[in-house]
Amino acid sequence: MTRSLRLATRGSDLAVKQAATVADALATRRREVETRTVETRGDRIPDALIHELGRTGAFVRSLDEEVLAGDADLAVHSLKDVPTEGIDDLVIAGVPERGPAGDVLVTPAGRDLDDLDPGSVIGTASLRRTAQIKAARPDLEVEPIRGNVDTRIEKLLAPELQREHEARMEAQSEAKGEAGGEENAADAADDEDDREFEATVEEWFDSLSELERAAMEREVESEYDGLVLAEAGLARSGLLEEVPTVRLERGEFVPAAGQGAIAVVAADPDVIDAVRSAVDHPRTRVETTVERTILAELGGGCIAPIGINAIVQGSYVHTTVRVLSQDGTEEVAETRDLDIERYGQDARAFGRDLADRGADELIERARKRSDEDD
Repeated sequence: MTRSLRLATRGSDLAVKQAATVADALATRRREVETRTVETRGDRIPDALIHELGRTGAFVRSLDEEVLAGDADLAVHSLKDVPTEGIDDLVIAGVPERGPAGDVLVTPAGRDLDDLDPGSVIGTASLRRTAQIKAARPDLEVEPIRGNVDTRIEKLLAPELQREHEARMEAQSEAKGEAGGEENAADAADDEDDREFEATVEEWFDSLSELERAAMEREVESEYDGLVLAEAGLARSGLLEEVPTVRLERGEFVPAAGQGAIAVVAADPDVIDAVRSAVDHPRTRVETTVERTILAELGGGCIAPIGINAIVQGSYVHTTVRVLSQDGTEEVAETRDLDIERYGQDARAFGRDLADRGADELIERARKRSDEDD
């Protein structure tokens, strides 16, 4: 007898692709997987930044409620979005093998962070990334940006592409004498700002990627010189090769707890067992458990700039934590090797030590600021 599992996911392209990898891993000749999309609170507030959407998992709760109500058997989340407090009766049944955990800088020309001009504008929706950028380059401007991965990249690329299109249209118009005849066209060709284009406007447009063409149609209120995004999100969206990227060093740009990993939650014991045997990756489970244990101990959630990254290295879990003030001027940071035989215990102790060293004060300050903004 064939059994069907109902899998709940958000409807964004990235979420659907993540869910598809889980569905493929779970599907067998005797088990079908039906994917259904659910609109979450985070999806219904497109102009709000992540930290303004509440502390209970704006992109998570609606999916979890589908499982608790019996309308779905399991739900797929980006693990970094899952609150450490959890919901009664739900279990993170599976954590598939992690993708790239770090962040990348995306710029139209592929520039490194150190090469950006003072005053350059970097877009991000993350408090953590904002604080880390300010700490590394206080001379840069950091502006909020929201939307799916492709939407953000389109906003980055749009102004330059649109200016390029306009310049090509003007050059083509002048070449045809529409700007005042051949004499004016020749004079315009001598201007310093004018360029000669070998391809026609149509040929140039045809050479653009689908992403670039979509950017051409986008209205943009704010211009950005670069974006800081999760590498895993770009890779899973199929966009990593579409835009120039530079990896940011993970010791400085410490990722969010669980970044790059997927969580599969379920309530039914049989479903939990099926998910665990099909998709759970032991190394990823250890690394993300360390990260989430420290985050839970600190209690910062998404209201404070906290980066936590753990990497299994033989008999140790190499763990880096960086807690910053929101303006990036203060921080409590440490790297420690945790014994893999007692990683949970060591992770809790690490979190307590960081709190005692002042991390709790930075987090409390961020919490008060968040409360004031509500």
